[in-house]
Amino acid sequence: MDCIFCKIVAREIPADVVYQDEELMAFRDIQPQAPKHIVIISKTHIISIAQLTEEQQEFIGHLILVARDIAEKEGISNDGYRLTTNCGADAGQLVPHLHFHLLGGRRLSDELA
Repeated sequence: MDCIFCKIVAREIPADVVYQDEELMAFRDIQPQAPKHIVIISKTHIISIAQLTEEQQEFIGHLILVARDIAEKEGISNDGYRLTTNCGADAGQLVPHLHFHLLGGRRLSDELA
């Protein structure tokens, strides 16, 4: 598979990993849009939230709680942070692999992320 995130999960491409468990991996974005910019990915290849099933509700809840915990560890939970995902090319999804961006460490604009 030619997916960059799958290659990161397989450790074929290095990443500054800040969290991982059986289902998720989180690492620092190499082109950060904020002082704290963490990418949280599914370890299994899911293209986007559009492919999630009802059976994956627990998984997506786990992802959100992990994002909350990472924000706390990164010291951005008190001042605020943004957790966002893009679904499809028209929304700006550049990598067709389920991922969320955790952004913080400065005041974020009201513009669409």
